Parts: sequence; C-alpha cells; structure tokens
Amino acid sequence: MNPQDGYIQYIVNPKSGASSNKQLVCGFKDYLQAHDYDVRLVFTESLEHACELATQAAVDYRCSLVCAAGGDVTLREVIHGLEGSDKTLLPIPAGTENLLANELGFDLSVEKLIKAFEGDCKRPLDLGMINGKCFTSIAGFGFDGAVIHRMHAWRTGHINHLDYFWPIWRTFWEYNFPPIRVEADGKEIFNDRGLVFVGNISRYAIGLSILKNADYGDGLLDVCIFGCTHQARLLWHAAKTVFKRHAPGKNVVYTQAKSIRVEPVGDQSIYAQIDGDPGPDLPAEIHIIPEAIHVLVPPGAKPAGIRTRLRRMIG
Repeated sequence: MNPQDGYIQYIVNPKSGASSNKQLVCGFKDYLQAHDYDVRLVFTESLEHACELATQAAVDYRCSLVCAAGGDVTLREVIHGLEGSDKTLLPIPAGTENLLANELGFDLSVEKLIKAFEGDCKRPLDLGMINGKCFTSIAGFGFDGAVIHRMHAWRTGHINHLDYFWPIWRTFWEYNFPPIRVEADGKEIFNDRGLVFVGNISRYAIGLSILKNADYGDGLLDVCIFGCTHQARLLWHAAKTVFKRHAPGKNVVYTQAKSIRVEPVGDQSIYAQIDGDPGPDLPAEIHIIPEAIHVLVPPGAKPAGIRTRLRRMIG
C-alpha cells in the first residue's frame, strides 16, 4: 500500500504486555511515520472500546489498514469489530502469550512487522463463536478452564508466564475431572471424564501443538478431547502432546467440524476459557465464521514452536 491510499488506524491497548512490547509498538509506528503514512494512534479504554474503534474504522472509506497492538483478548475484540468488512488487520503482539500472533508467524521484532507490511501477504482468518461471543484462537473446557478462572480471580494487574504456575499447581491437585459430553456437527463424539479443546490455531500455550492440524483459514474448527480420570493420566497426555504424539492416540479424540456442542454430564460445574479469558457457562454452542476478516502475515512465516517461545519467555 501507499501513503495516498488512506490513513492507518493504530489501535493500542496501553495496559498490554511488558515495556519491551511497548517498544515494539512505538518502533513500528515510527517506521510508518518515517515513510509518510498517516498514522492515527488511539488508546483503548476497555475491550468494548477496542471493538468500537475497529467498527468505526471498518466503515470509514478513508481507512486503508488497521493495526492492533495488544494481547489475544484485545485482538479478538478488534477482529470482532472488523468482521465482514474489507479492512485488513496487521496484528502487533503486545500481550503475555500472543497465541494468534505467534500462529500467524509474528515475533517480537519490528523487522517482522515491516516484512508483513511490505510483503502485502494477506490470509483469510476464520472466527469462532461460542454462545454468541467470538474467539480467535482456542477455547478450553475442564481443567484448562479451571486454571484460567483461578488465574483471573487472583490477578491484580499485568501478568507474566510465571504467574500461571500457582493456579496450574493448585488446580492440578484439586481437579476431579467431571464427565463432559461433546457433539460435533450433530453427532456425539465423547461422553466421559476428560478435558476438551476447540480452536482455530495449531499451537497453544508455550507452543504446545494440541490442535496440530488446525488451519486458521480453512473454515473448520479442530477438536481435541483427552479422556482423563486422574492426575497421572493428565501428565501422560501432556508428555505425549509435547512430543506431538497425542493424536491419534489412546483415550484421545481428534476431529474437525463446523459446529460443536459441549455440555456437562450431571450437575457438576465445568469451567471454560476462550483466548485465555474466562469463558461462558456450559452448555456451549460453538460454530465457525469462515473468512471473517483478512490479516497481513509475514511471507513464508510459520507458527512459533516450543523452543522459540521458551527463549522469548526467558529473555
């Protein structure tokens, strides 16, 4: 694109991420302005505000591109606001985990953002919907959801990867694996004790390939269900997942579908999470919106793996 094509809407969540991420946000903005682009920077005041800003940009013919800096939840709300429009999104990873940005091939360098901008490589991005609320990456039900709910009950501000240790530790020893039922495209595929992942990207926290066959633009949601009744089995599933040997495997269901229903069996509550945020109460009705928007990605980039993400965490 050229400077005369229109202004660039630069949406920034000022509360996302560490100071190094803020340097990334400022560095790319400086690059754009140095090349005579009209950059209109605006800070979000809430998640709802992020969606509103994106919606306004979506209908403004003078806007040529939307850049959004924040974590997965901020990007989710911006994408929701852009859904169905012809505006392209360039995501800027500025959160703790940055699941979507990592899947799209971004790292924490200005150079990779510049490559995506100059390369003009656009990819369709599907959007998941769960009980009327959108998600871009992964929804988890069971143990995963319980960890996130505990994390958000304790958090008081910006979080880092180490902040997840205590919620994971406590949940691991206290979780009792209630039974859960799952339907995919109207057919029952699971009815037992376990944990469920539904998503649009192949890599989860620290790069685990839980939904290893997922493609964020194929019009399908990937589903991975781990049959699990005790902590030892959970550790076994985790080890298999690290080495990408969990699907297909014993006590594992892996499939793809356009619509999924997840519900508890009995009266015991089951927590859910979406994009690292507490999710809705079950039952959950999930479906896919194919090609909801288009995103700029670095040409030839691949999702970041476990080793790359661990190096970033350590610094």
